[in-house]
Amino acid sequence: MNENEELLEYIYQTADMGAKSLTDLLNDINDKDNKIKKLISEQLKGYEKYLKEAKKLLKKHDIKPKTKGLMADIMSKMGIKKEVKKDNSDAALADMLIQGFLMGNLEMQKRIDNFEKIADKNIINLAKELLQFGENSIKDLKPYL
Repeated sequence: MNENEELLEYIYQTADMGAKSLTDLLNDINDKDNKIKKLISEQLKGYEKYLKEAKKLLKKHDIKPKTKGLMADIMSKMGIKKEVKKDNSDAALADMLIQGFLMGNLEMQKRIDNFEKIADKNIINLAKELLQFGENSIKDLKPYL
């Protein structure tokens, strides 16, 4: 696997997992009275935007995207359900989401550092935009803590 393919697949997987996780979370709190719902919906739209951009670049580079897999999806869904059942306060949800963004950003930064000088600039730019989206999302979530 070359650097373009590896980075682009990671971008795709990150956006895909983020969109699925936020969709699951919104479904789990649908009947609850959380003030954070609007922000989560906005973040979902952000992930969907990056997923669409990643798909375009994957197609352009003739790469078939791989998802993290069914087991990862199931584990994520179960983890979200468990956390929401334990504590569905805005503070707990914000904390859970911040942890997810931090983990994703840490790995994204590593990959940007590894591939910045050798990967396609459009892919690097998309990775940097997704990283910035994660950082902005963390800032937006902090008031809910």
